[in-house]
Amino acid sequence: MIRLISSAFLALCLMAPAAVQAQPAGQTSSESKTLLQILFPPSENYNKYRRSDKSPIKRKVISFKENHPEGTIIIDTSDRRLYHVTGKGKAMAYGIGVGRDGFTWQGKNKITRKAEWPGWTPPQVMRDRVKRQEGRVLPAYMPGGPDNPLGARAMYIGSTIYRIHGTNQPWTIGQAMSSGCIRMANEDVEHLYDQVKVGTRVIVRN
Repeated sequence: MIRLISSAFLALCLMAPAAVQAQPAGQTSSESKTLLQILFPPSENYNKYRRSDKSPIKRKVISFKENHPEGTIIIDTSDRRLYHVTGKGKAMAYGIGVGRDGFTWQGKNKITRKAEWPGWTPPQVMRDRVKRQEGRVLPAYMPGGPDNPLGARAMYIGSTIYRIHGTNQPWTIGQAMSSGCIRMANEDVEHLYDQVKVGTRVIVRN
């Protein structure tokens, strides 16, 4: 059986280069398949999930017995969770990304503005820090869109520089990697955005 498989594999290896070379007129080399692609084709979901708006931490309704008015947002940076109180002892729990060491904060405030596909104006202190520590020059402004670090939606917290916003890096959800803003996967931030109004109370705790 092993000898039969080895023979078939060898035959395919001998045939594959000819198949690659025998391409229709006008077809570029980038359109032809390599031997590796022929033998081990990528999963049909490769392109579909290579870049995702889904969170690795699925949102869910949980029992929530804390005494907060319906609609309140509680951000627990230690748990890496955002709780949106829905009333009747329940809350929707979302996975979030939070500030890394030295960039965590806590306090009470309100949502003062909401924006869809927001533009990004990095604070000058951030631009200076990134240039000094990483040698990268951040843009003074970046228009909204799929490549924007603020993702699909943003909810601005008081007059602070902090926001609850989406991200085009869903693998950072559950991690402490931001400069203090609260990150959510785009699918989750869109879901929360539709439930939240300007004036919503926000509590950030460690």
